[in-house]
Amino acid sequence: MKTRTLPVVVAAVTSTAVLAACSGGTKAGSDSGSGGSKTLTVASVDQGSIEDVVKAFEKANPGVKVRYTTSGADQYQQQIRTQLSSGTAPDVLSVWPGNGNPAATYVLAKPGYLRDLSDRPWAAKLPDAMKSVAQYEGKTYNAVFGQNGIGAVYNEQALKKAGLTAPDTWKDLLAFCKAAKAKGTPAFALGNQDNWVTQLVLYALVATTVYGEDRDFDKKMQADEVTFAKSAWATALDKYMTMEKTGCFQKNPLGTNYEASQQLAATGKTLGIVQGNWVIALLQQKNPKGTFTLKALPATDDPAQTLIPAAAGAGYGVNAKAKNEELALKFVDFVMSAKGMNTFVKKQGGLPSLSDTGFAADPSLAELSEFIESDRTVPFMDQLWPNPKVQQTMLSGLQEIFSGQSTPEKLLDEMDADYKSGS
Repeated sequence: MKTRTLPVVVAAVTSTAVLAACSGGTKAGSDSGSGGSKTLTVASVDQGSIEDVVKAFEKANPGVKVRYTTSGADQYQQQIRTQLSSGTAPDVLSVWPGNGNPAATYVLAKPGYLRDLSDRPWAAKLPDAMKSVAQYEGKTYNAVFGQNGIGAVYNEQALKKAGLTAPDTWKDLLAFCKAAKAKGTPAFALGNQDNWVTQLVLYALVATTVYGEDRDFDKKMQADEVTFAKSAWATALDKYMTMEKTGCFQKNPLGTNYEASQQLAATGKTLGIVQGNWVIALLQQKNPKGTFTLKALPATDDPAQTLIPAAAGAGYGVNAKAKNEELALKFVDFVMSAKGMNTFVKKQGGLPSLSDTGFAADPSLAELSEFIESDRTVPFMDQLWPNPKVQQTMLSGLQEIFSGQSTPEKLLDEMDADYKSGS
């Protein structure tokens, strides 16, 4: 994700929803025709950035038309597996790294839905950390083009108007929330109506509370030496609830969707939003004059302990039964070229997965870049979980906690049960 040789984020994990989620729920199309050797079909969650990539691809390939649709992560994940199994899926589709959700690499490659991309020129160049989540059984299936991080994205103009500065300790974070609430402008927008959003604050806190103490936590989970319920996951979840009780979020997060949360943060109705860096481009679309900066969300009172969740973002796979395989391969190769990769990450406010693209990172990502370069990042938590059920249980459980229908203790026990059930 930048101009350089950034060490690629730790343990190759990717944010699932998270990332995923640079999307909204609209459809777009470049051609009303159907079929034909010069027409490519694409399903994407990259609303706001896929448009420019498609234009660049069509310009580089005269006569080629791309028909594409974009949708939110939740809707997309529900639909794509059905389309693949019924033979109605597009030639190219968004695929998340790792194993964290229904549209992740392992989940779609295992039943044979994705074409092997190991023969592509970029596949061997992927950093080891990314290969582990772009591959299944040693073969590459995912064109992972960018790196993403999760943190607090602040509206700099709103901060200045409120006379507040971004906190770097847990104590200061709670004080920041109280001061913001007193001024009538909540600290953070939270769109928990879309269930994938529920995990982001938790992941930002878990990075420090869990992995700050034990970078080998995932290995110990896999070895059945630790659990969610009896670990610092409980601490992080408690801090998440403390933020809610302290008034860190706007009223009724469950009644606010992702789109509405963007509007709140973009227009200064809140001072910011806890999201992935992909949201920055969407906020700028809603407020072109605004300045938005991603900072780490503190979870302790020692800034030196703070870590940021950062990992490979969603990429693109080729349908094993693509109607236009040749054009599909040409498209994923373009996505992984310097031109395609830089176009994507520039629009998304991210960093490229390969270090030789000459990309100059946006100043809004200065802190994320520093954390990546100093090895102060950890993978998105779900990417190396043994099955998608763990994350789905977490997402629905967090919504139930916010609605008073469940408790943190119950949720972590349920996540442990799903984790132990295996793949």
